[in-house]
Amino acid sequence: MSRTSGILLHPTSLPGPYGIGDLGPGAYRFVDFLAAAGQGLWQMLPLGPTGYGDSPYQCLSAFAGNPLLISPELLLEDGWLDVADLDPPATVPDQVEFGPVREWKSALLAVAHRRFLERASPGDSAALAAFCRDQAHWLDGYALFAALKASQDLRPWTEWPAGLSRRDPQALAEWSQAQAEAIQLQYFEQFVFARQWQRLRAYAGARGVRLVGDAPIFVAHDSSEVWTHPEWFYLDDGGVPTVVAGVPPDFFSKTGQRWGNPLYRWDALRARNYDWWIARFRQALALVDAVRIDHFRGFAANWEIPAAEPTAVKGRWVPGPGADLFHAVRAALGALPIVAEDLGVITPDVEALRDGLGLPGMKVLQFAWSDPRNPFLPHAHVPNAVVYSGTHDNNTTVGWWLEDASEEERGLFRRYTGSDGREVNWDMIRLALASVADLAVIPHQDLVGLGGDCRMNNPSEANGNWRFRITPWMPEETVRDRLAEALWVYDRRRAPEAVTGEENTHQTTAEP
Repeated sequence: MSRTSGILLHPTSLPGPYGIGDLGPGAYRFVDFLAAAGQGLWQMLPLGPTGYGDSPYQCLSAFAGNPLLISPELLLEDGWLDVADLDPPATVPDQVEFGPVREWKSALLAVAHRRFLERASPGDSAALAAFCRDQAHWLDGYALFAALKASQDLRPWTEWPAGLSRRDPQALAEWSQAQAEAIQLQYFEQFVFARQWQRLRAYAGARGVRLVGDAPIFVAHDSSEVWTHPEWFYLDDGGVPTVVAGVPPDFFSKTGQRWGNPLYRWDALRARNYDWWIARFRQALALVDAVRIDHFRGFAANWEIPAAEPTAVKGRWVPGPGADLFHAVRAALGALPIVAEDLGVITPDVEALRDGLGLPGMKVLQFAWSDPRNPFLPHAHVPNAVVYSGTHDNNTTVGWWLEDASEEERGLFRRYTGSDGREVNWDMIRLALASVADLAVIPHQDLVGLGGDCRMNNPSEANGNWRFRITPWMPEETVRDRLAEALWVYDRRRAPEAVTGEENTHQTTAEP
């Protein structure tokens, strides 16, 4: 994937009639847009089922797919829904309203499951059974966890009845027997997600578009992994974390970021030769062509915050597993197509780990304008890197220019680019594409010049994030053609390839 580029857009941000982007017609049209522009990459955020706060970085499982991404239209094509079932929820087109969407889609998937049991062909039934067998190492625990969580009004597992929260074998067996249908629904949802995802991936691959995923180093406390294996984490007798993850004060927050994820007992995972991490990488690379590791520096050392602290100011750096983990994973899986998210407080040990493993790091142009020797400026880039105008945590480039950049930063930007800043988003795109970094990734908001109200996430705010959606005009032909021209100028345009996969025959049932 050398000397190519792509767009950062999470599937939930795609347009469509059902309140949230999904793996249906909107995703196929977006692949067509990328391919027509000569793009080689589609980068997205973690794909797991989200919990409280709807953050894809706080998933209910490190292995499962998000049922909210399942396409109703593709369920209709498969014959597991009827047209009468597709009555869209009352939502707005340019934002995801997670509450109404989750309620509507949960009920819809329950209908689809019943129809599957009634209508599935022998081949489809056999495919479901094979999927459940192949994925049992994580799916059995997740299906039970997710069904239990639904029955407990989505409360965290530490608030469930003691027999269930502490995984008493008799209590779990009795509950599982009584709620077998609810558990089977979870198996079905994961089967459908995997089926729709792999079809989309094949379609993208046939058009030369590679998918880049995202794997957070830490898992959510309220997740199937922590509930299933509490011995792998620093928890008290009640299952509550004693120390949590985060980062010290940085660019995004003067009090740091207190994420709240439980920290690993690395010695316990090392004793198992990191088999859970091997399985996690295997699962990730079964879904995507490359994966960005969020908070890579945590493998060198992580910021340990006492759980009683309300902010991340008070903490300490604690060593991680270092290269040992990656050696174990490589021994099992071979070479790993990984991007190291190396932002924030980066010390020599982090750089040594990244470079010793030969992994590309990240260069974010919004961070570049403090002085002419800033390592994020394009003239300081190296080929083994990925350059971004901004990330999902940044403001949009237009928002950064109008709301965040100091006058000194604007001044250096104007002098560096020879621009007046009136089209700052395209100035930044051209800088990214001109960089010697092998890969360049542009958030879709920058491609169409959206302001700060369209950013995906604001790390300093706990609520109101992850809701951004594009509308149908945003990937229109004029934007596509301008992008294609820029890719040609900077030698990043992917050469046309023969299409060997299926054609895009998916049609929406309603206009967004």
